[in-house]
Amino acid sequence: MPNAEVRVLLVGCGKMGGAMLQGWRREKGLGPFLAVEPGGAPEFDSAADVRVVADADAIPAGFAPDVVVFATKPQVMDKVAPPYARFAGRALFVSIAAGKTIAYFRRHLGQSAAIVRAMPNTPAAVGRGITVGCPTAEVSAAQRALADRLLRSVGTVEWVADESLIDAVTAVSGSGPAYVFLLAETLAAAGAKAGLPADLAGRLARATVSGAGELLHQSPESAEQLRKNVTSPNGTTAAALAILMGPGGFGELLEKAVAAAEKRSRELAS
Repeated sequence: MPNAEVRVLLVGCGKMGGAMLQGWRREKGLGPFLAVEPGGAPEFDSAADVRVVADADAIPAGFAPDVVVFATKPQVMDKVAPPYARFAGRALFVSIAAGKTIAYFRRHLGQSAAIVRAMPNTPAAVGRGITVGCPTAEVSAAQRALADRLLRSVGTVEWVADESLIDAVTAVSGSGPAYVFLLAETLAAAGAKAGLPADLAGRLARATVSGAGELLHQSPESAEQLRKNVTSPNGTTAAALAILMGPGGFGELLEKAVAAAEKRSRELAS
């Protein structure tokens, strides 16, 4: 589809939806775009290729989307999704709503609807997200390629065939940024407790976490090897890691945290 016009209907133009729309607009062959956002989307008011309407009733009669992307809060999806069932059979449906299963969307859109359930994460706002998608059998190869293209506009994309894995994906990458932010937060607090001025401790923690993340992003070496590279025998890092990697340390805590997030994701889905 790269050279064809692809009509995209975005339902929900908040932070995530808006970030995706910005990425789509940079790609040739995508558009025109129609966004449904009750509160409006001022950042797109002057965009010639984007039209924003308040609700599904305001969608122009002649607009037939190739893909409908649900980017609204899962809490309002019961009211949001049903009006778009009229596009089933022609359009691909892509959902990034946490906890809303393929079975859920089939109830609202029809059993034969082509659906991709996707789980992105918040670094998508800066083009560094990662999204995992799960397609139904009704999704054609061309539609999967289109979904991949749309999701790739805000980062990398992985695919799974087993929808049950989305709960683990949610626990690792969906919720994962919060774990990293907590690391920066607590590292800064520990630095301040060690005697550093609080603002300096905050800057050191922020730069350390973001810098280490960028090194991990760019380096071909594994996270394990990068850790070893900075750990001199009997040095300061080794002393700290003896605590973090000891009984009840970082590994055990994170394993429990991911398990708790996965369990909650299953509860929300049901």
